[in-house]
Amino acid sequence: MTDSQAPQAPGAARPEAPMARRRPATRRTGEAEPAGGPPRQTGQDWRTWPVYAAAELGFRNYWYPVQWSSQVGRKPVPVTVLGERIVLVRDSGKVHALQDRCPHRGVPLSLGRREFPGTLSCPYHGWTYNLGDGRLCAVITDGPNSPINGRVSVATYPVAERIGLIFVWIGDGTPHPVEADLPEELVDNSFAMGGRSDIRRGNWRFAAENGFDEGHAKYLHNTALWRLFKVMPTWNVTRVISEGKWLTRVQDQVHWEAEFPNVGKFSNKRWWKRMPLPDAPGKASKVNPVIGSMNLLGFVSIRLPGILRVAYPQFIHYEWYVPVDADHVRYVQIMVRFERGMQARLFQAKYLIAIRWLFHGQFTAQDAWMVDVMDAPPERLYRPDLSLTAWRRHVEDVAPTVQPATTGSTGAR
Repeated sequence: MTDSQAPQAPGAARPEAPMARRRPATRRTGEAEPAGGPPRQTGQDWRTWPVYAAAELGFRNYWYPVQWSSQVGRKPVPVTVLGERIVLVRDSGKVHALQDRCPHRGVPLSLGRREFPGTLSCPYHGWTYNLGDGRLCAVITDGPNSPINGRVSVATYPVAERIGLIFVWIGDGTPHPVEADLPEELVDNSFAMGGRSDIRRGNWRFAAENGFDEGHAKYLHNTALWRLFKVMPTWNVTRVISEGKWLTRVQDQVHWEAEFPNVGKFSNKRWWKRMPLPDAPGKASKVNPVIGSMNLLGFVSIRLPGILRVAYPQFIHYEWYVPVDADHVRYVQIMVRFERGMQARLFQAKYLIAIRWLFHGQFTAQDAWMVDVMDAPPERLYRPDLSLTAWRRHVEDVAPTVQPATTGSTGAR
């Protein structure tokens, strides 16, 4: 998997490599197993949420972060977004995005050469495309008077660079400003950040649901080193509210331990663990002014096309779940502190020394493990899954344009 990082966390990035495809389960309720096979699985399917069920490759008409700005230069960089194979190239300081396929024989343009300014040439026969509009502007092996010159083109994609990331618009018509698809607080304020990005196994919907899932953190992550000295609740009473583009989990009750009839007592409390920060950032005694001004009623929120926000009193963690193909998701994580000067530099140092491998590494690797092995639908939901059903209902209400499943590519890049 790719392991790359933001400009504030310097380091060499490994090239993206193809991965074996592994389709998520799609068995419907009551579908028979082959004779002699495992017992039939029963439960609910996703027919209640038809838009969501169809969105295996995500939603069109959104901006998606696809690579760190620092990692795209003169050399072509391949990425796959919503099943579409794209090549990124920087020319005269500007990043261009083109379809990563030469129409001649289907060779990836990301393997190509930069023969002339403002162009990219296919490595096979030298078909050369203008980076600005994708039009064939020269055919090296057919001479200056090639009759096919100017009659072929490859698709191009709008590109924007913000917060150290390259965003590509996957959609139709004129795109809306990229700021509309960024968390508002990242548009209006100065901040320091660190981050990492990698491609993980599993469908993007599993990753998004895991992020907003009410129940898993208390149990799955109670072994995480990030939480080694902080008590995790045993269970909560939670509701989901809508705040503009965001859905937010609000915790009405927090139970740190519980007695389970005929089983026994369960508690995450240990003598070396301290009680954690409040369940909403504004409840803390010391709150960053920017975070305090957001007036968040809960600390975990999600919005389309698949952005998670986890707000703490002094910093905010964000996750983008960018569909690669049906079986892989680009997992973009950043952590932000709304600070300047020395405080910002101290945060960046702390991120490199500890946070990057503790939180953006070991902690979220537990999530990656679950997303990889998840096998749904069918599924049997329980009370805390109100967070998942609220997210799915939100998608149905907004009814975004689904990326066609026929737009696919083999492997993840």
